[in-house]
Amino acid sequence: MATVTTVALQSLTAAKLRPPSHSVSKSFKPVTSRVSCSLHDDLENLTLKCVDATKIAGFALATSALVISGASAEGVPKRLTYEEIQSKTYMEVKGTGTANQCPTIEGGLESFAIKPGKYYAKKFCLEPTSFTVKAQGVSKNATPDFQNTKLMTRLTYTLDEIEGPFEVASNGTVRFLEKDGIDYAAVTVQLPGGERVPFLFTIKQLVASGKPESFGGDFLVPSYRGSSFLDPKGRGGSTGYDNAVALPARGDDEELDKENNKNTAASVGEITFSVTKSKPESGELIGVFESIQPSDTDLGAKTPKDVKIQGIWYAKLEQ
Repeated sequence: MATVTTVALQSLTAAKLRPPSHSVSKSFKPVTSRVSCSLHDDLENLTLKCVDATKIAGFALATSALVISGASAEGVPKRLTYEEIQSKTYMEVKGTGTANQCPTIEGGLESFAIKPGKYYAKKFCLEPTSFTVKAQGVSKNATPDFQNTKLMTRLTYTLDEIEGPFEVASNGTVRFLEKDGIDYAAVTVQLPGGERVPFLFTIKQLVASGKPESFGGDFLVPSYRGSSFLDPKGRGGSTGYDNAVALPARGDDEELDKENNKNTAASVGEITFSVTKSKPESGELIGVFESIQPSDTDLGAKTPKDVKIQGIWYAKLEQ
């Protein structure tokens, strides 16, 4: 009797657990705009369909993120005017890339149309668009030339809030003297061969003059590191050891002289500006620039490389 009861219970349990034949077909009915995986397909087709569905979902999420952030297809935010930037809150600008861009001008003239007189340039901004370094080519016996690089630092290389006297002479020439502002930024780029080149992008103490379509001058390039910086062996310019502790007897060797005696002397760079657009009623100017300056010398231990920086600039003139 017990055996019969046990068999009956097992049969009843199996019947309850067995899903009805029509439930499978209802669960996997094709629905519009959905990717369905049919149980009747073989395992390989099932896997491929699920992978495609995952890719589509991921692309949709990435697209929606770009739309929400206001970025273009390339991930570059729309360039805003000075007034539009000032109307944004911190949270509206944060994470969009706008803070690393110089303003643009709406309307205006495709030439320099500022009347002669003495002005004061404010909100002077320089935004690099390319960094090239003069170095030996990757191929053997290649002559040194400016090579494209890969940016290794974050998007914090734009100089902004620079100001100084700006004079427009009666003969059409201009003169700008850099006085203050965020006028330097530490940048590191990588050459095609893998070598990394740090430098201090700057226009400190710039005195630029010439015609609006091409004016420029020299500027000061401070040492990438200060005199109190200590190298891995504890040597510095104004502090630290005089020489490597493990090599006291070779402290005066000529080959170690540059490593032991740190040099924080400044170098000189050169920049050229060109005005491409102006708006006389607001005193705004935009244009392009090209700067050539030396790279870091590791406090005098290395020979500097020439770094060419090209980009766009913006300034707002006030009387």
